[in-house]
Amino acid sequence: MAQVSLRRIVKEYEGQVQAVKGIDLDIEDEEFVVLVGPSGCGKSTTLRMIAGLEEITSGEIAIGGEVVNDIPPRDRDIAMVFQNYALYPHMSVYDNISFGLKLRKFSREEIKRRVDNAARILGIGELLERKPKALSGGQRQRVAMGRAIVRDPKVFLFDEPLSNLDAKLRVQMRTEIKQVHQTVRTTTVYVTHDQVEAMTLADRVVVMNHGIIEQVGPPNELYRNPATIFVAGFIGSPAMNMIPATLTQAAGALSVQLGDGLSVPVPEERTARYAPHANKDLLFGIRPEHLTEATRIDKQNLAPLTVKLDVIEPMGMETLVHFHINGTSVCGRVDPAAGAVAGTMMPLAAHMEHMHLIDKTSGKVL
Repeated sequence: MAQVSLRRIVKEYEGQVQAVKGIDLDIEDEEFVVLVGPSGCGKSTTLRMIAGLEEITSGEIAIGGEVVNDIPPRDRDIAMVFQNYALYPHMSVYDNISFGLKLRKFSREEIKRRVDNAARILGIGELLERKPKALSGGQRQRVAMGRAIVRDPKVFLFDEPLSNLDAKLRVQMRTEIKQVHQTVRTTTVYVTHDQVEAMTLADRVVVMNHGIIEQVGPPNELYRNPATIFVAGFIGSPAMNMIPATLTQAAGALSVQLGDGLSVPVPEERTARYAPHANKDLLFGIRPEHLTEATRIDKQNLAPLTVKLDVIEPMGMETLVHFHINGTSVCGRVDPAAGAVAGTMMPLAAHMEHMHLIDKTSGKVL
């Protein structure tokens, strides 16, 4: 049992700056949870408090049901993989992986068994006699993970482990980290600022902002049903379009007035939900993949828009089109064969089943 529980965790620096502001979080046994958010949101501080590398100002941290506030890092039965790998340059891969086990006086046979098992899981068996300087960045990252795996800890902690790798290698390592977790099944807390990493790796994503938790949930749930304007804008690439709009009501039907003479109808099944907000200034949110050429959308949910294209970005399997609505930059996705040309008018359509209305004052998604 390796559940991690955070209760009312606060971290203050110099009694003034609150890096973490009373968060609560439960991470289940064997779960892979990713803390994601921009720089300064408190995600790395939270991870370091779980590890015991930062003292908490107030609150309670429990690992496996045991409160660890006053337990030093070495006795918390956790293993941490850092951003900079922290390998000993004069030691072989085998010695780097086994170093912690030797300090704990494990037998030679047990050390070899654990190192060989970790090397098999990570596919680095042929690298065990090499020194770190003879390894690529991805190989060094595997060695750092191997050093964590051999400890057989209750919890793995990852602090932005892929940020030093190039784009192609990051994609490869994401897959390998997920495969390792599926094999080892150890409770894992992973910190990143990259929302693509968060979405692809996590069982649940914890979105943090200014020291608080904005939303917690499975990746697809956060993507489809963001709770706040921050989550809506942070999760997804390209980001969700957010267009200033007014919700109007006539003859019992609702429509969203976008400006520039553009208006889109609200689906009938959402009328009761949105009716109390009629005549309010809101933000109309819609993702680029739900703003595309009409032929790609179910006619029942089609809301036509004709816009002048500013910029075209061919992406191979799709084309991103950029335009403005009432002074707001908007992005859509169309088929490469749709004939999008910068500077020309193009009929598009919004898939209104996937629309969001956001209260600009509270920042909450209605």
